[in-house]
Amino acid sequence: MKHIPWLLAIALPSLAVISSRAADARADFRNLVQDRRVSLAPKVEKLPATNGIAQIHFSFATTKAQRVTGVLLKDEQSRGRRPVVITLHGTGGSKANMVALCRKLATRGFVAVAIDGRYHGERRSAGKGTEEYQNAILGAWHDQRAHPLYYDTVVDVMRLIDYLKTRKDVDAKRIGLIGISKGGIEAYLAAAVDPRIAVVVPCLGVQSFRWALENNAWPERVGTIPIAFAAAAKAAKVAEPDAKFARRFYDRIVPGICDEFDGPAMLPLVAPRPLLIINGDSDRLTPLAGLKECTDAAANAYRAAGKEDRFVLRLQENTAHQVTPESEQAAIEWFVRWLQP
Repeated sequence: MKHIPWLLAIALPSLAVISSRAADARADFRNLVQDRRVSLAPKVEKLPATNGIAQIHFSFATTKAQRVTGVLLKDEQSRGRRPVVITLHGTGGSKANMVALCRKLATRGFVAVAIDGRYHGERRSAGKGTEEYQNAILGAWHDQRAHPLYYDTVVDVMRLIDYLKTRKDVDAKRIGLIGISKGGIEAYLAAAVDPRIAVVVPCLGVQSFRWALENNAWPERVGTIPIAFAAAAKAAKVAEPDAKFARRFYDRIVPGICDEFDGPAMLPLVAPRPLLIINGDSDRLTPLAGLKECTDAAANAYRAAGKEDRFVLRLQENTAHQVTPESEQAAIEWFVRWLQP
């Protein structure tokens, strides 16, 4: 017992530093994305229930020019305010890709929500695939007021929470968030800048962008948006893009992603809220050494807070860029444990 004051002397300054960083990062992020609120103006349409699960289609304004489209699922028999889990899809996907997970969450007593990322799903003006999304990213290369890669979805998530708080079936103090790949990056960024997110599970997204640039591991992640990256290089008259150009690309498209808003800087800001990270040990998009920098930083923050049980890394063996059924179930159980539906 006589050693406890000494331990607290170590922990408390660390918590103060984390708190200060969180405040700075949240303010800096909001300034960067110009998070100017507009009226939500929600529109809601009840869809036919299936197998006891009620379904609601909704949309709301996130900016003057953008409306978020989503679907909400819940048990038909649920009453009162329930915990909610928000789900985010990956590049080229849509809310439809997350409905199966939402149904599983709904059967466990959650209100489950999936939204379309910008230039995905219902938010595409035409066509399929990622062409419109990548054209928007290229547009951001020329006009840095928009941030269609990662950051704009974080803004949409914050506005989604504003909308969910207006619903009588949602407990705004019990909000969870899970994202896959692109959605995984967006999930930990959103949780870092918005403390209203009580529990977060980023999947296949936790990585240090700085580490990837310094260790020639950047091409795999950039390879998820090859059209935009190649067009930006052409516009910059760079014949053979290298790490130096990749850094320039990130600095224009997602400023700060390699430093202030990088994984090792942002993940500690989630502490002491429950954080489950799911990655594959053979995922070339999230190399283990870069992942370790992130998880070491997070572990230190949870240790300083005395909440080590709230941080778990689930490293899937012999698994590349996918979430296994076992890991999906672990994510569901994580939400059950901490949000108590």
